[in-house]
Amino acid sequence: MVNDPTVDPAKGSWIPVPPDSPFPIQNLPYGVFVARGARPHVGVAIGNRILDLDVLAEAGLLDDLELPWGVFATGSLNPLLGLGRGMWIALRQRISDLLDFDNREIRDHWGLAEQVLIPMRDAVMLLPIEVRDYVDFYSSQQHATNLGKMFRPGSDPLLPNWLHLPVGYHGRASSVVVSGTPVVRPHGQIKIGDEQPIWEPSYALDFELEVGFITGNGNELGARIAPADAAEFIFGLVLVNDWSARDIQRWEYVPLGPFLGKSFATSISPWVVPLDAVAPYRVPGPVQDPAPLHYLRTDADWNIDLHLEVALQSETMAEQDMAPHVVSRTNFSTMYWNMAQQLAHASSNGANVRAGDLYASGTVSGDEPDSYGSLIELTWRGSRAIDLPDGSTRAFLEDGDTVVMRGWCGGDGRPRIGFGEVSGMVYPAI
Repeated sequence: MVNDPTVDPAKGSWIPVPPDSPFPIQNLPYGVFVARGARPHVGVAIGNRILDLDVLAEAGLLDDLELPWGVFATGSLNPLLGLGRGMWIALRQRISDLLDFDNREIRDHWGLAEQVLIPMRDAVMLLPIEVRDYVDFYSSQQHATNLGKMFRPGSDPLLPNWLHLPVGYHGRASSVVVSGTPVVRPHGQIKIGDEQPIWEPSYALDFELEVGFITGNGNELGARIAPADAAEFIFGLVLVNDWSARDIQRWEYVPLGPFLGKSFATSISPWVVPLDAVAPYRVPGPVQDPAPLHYLRTDADWNIDLHLEVALQSETMAEQDMAPHVVSRTNFSTMYWNMAQQLAHASSNGANVRAGDLYASGTVSGDEPDSYGSLIELTWRGSRAIDLPDGSTRAFLEDGDTVVMRGWCGGDGRPRIGFGEVSGMVYPAI
């Protein structure tokens, strides 16, 4: 049982929250927004509104926390991330108290409620963090097995190292973008059969459904983080679409792994859901056999019962006001390697963790064909195209397509801890 009053399912807010809202008082995700011609501020989602933390701090309602001046007006969550878990807990508790149904501190300041509560429709969401470093893992056994069957038929689909460590690679931090940012179809070297490679736009553009976590400052260079200490450094979670050019990647990845086939764009959701908000939804993960080496062992439940879905909308569908069509539904709880193990492994050689680092899970795929988290799996390398409601089919993404990913914990009588969505439209190659 989680002993944290901020996630009490009986807790309510004086701010109206629609029953189906992804942002009840038990969630309180952080983001960076622009509204009313002001500079970017850090805010917290509650119902259909954004609580402006910079204005709240200027009004003196966060004085007891002794926060650094201007921490919510820098255009990034990084300064807050750098303050550490003790401050994260205190700030979350204070915000929860201020929004509690019986609290009148904001309402008793004449006109303050109108100043600090911004309708979401009036705000533009920005990239929530200045991404210091980006690591992408490959932690779904189902996904790794599917790709192994495609690319290494007749042999063990999992390479010898996969069951012993969280496989990953360092991605490009500069091309991490916020939801809604257009994704330009990338050029790259492509090799077909025995022909010489050519340089042209990718014809096998794909999405990858992932969940990422964001850290505060961690270990010193040369030290490491144990799985039991991971919660001290993980601030929160985001949805991730790690766009992938399969044809570029297939030719370039031997022997060092993904490069240009991945680095052109990685989209994340604008809201960072605190680790504490999903604590009631942590569940045991799959049995790991063989048992991990000692530095990767953890007795805590680190998998999360997080529902995920991917929807596609063609350009024609958008023109006809047809909603994006769901092509995959899965759950994050199936991941073989969990966040604590990923962070422990990433720092196990002494690499230092910094505020604003992003660590993505790798594609989340389930056991059934309609739970796969990428087109290369859903269409089995393009051999069985999927149908869209406008009569078109897809093996891989076409120009004008929009990919929408959503995620949430709970529902069905429990608080719905939503992640919002991460979306992006494919633009033609330049």
